[in-house]
Amino acid sequence: MAKLGLYQRLRSTAQVRLTLFILGVVLMILAPIVGILPGPGFIILFPVGLMLCLQNSAWAKRIYVRFKWRHPRYADWTDRVMQRASAARRRAKARLTKPETSDGD
Repeated sequence: MAKLGLYQRLRSTAQVRLTLFILGVVLMILAPIVGILPGPGFIILFPVGLMLCLQNSAWAKRIYVRFKWRHPRYADWTDRVMQRASAARRRAKARLTKPETSDGD
């Protein structure tokens, strides 16, 4: 069995998971405030906060899945920004099932 990394070992306790979830919420709240300042603050803070929330809360995952179902175009964008493995698998599957177009031969 592979050894767990430090991050995975820390996340095994409920207190740390709750702290990481709260940190993610705080980062998402701060993102629009920092977004008005010059620089890429919003682009960095919001995805990191969203990632922390999704990794540490089943409730947040359910809400995100509902959002993805209702707004697939926006959900695809957020998956790409967060570099989610599920999004990469979906894009690869779509490329394989995409029909070939002919040039009018």
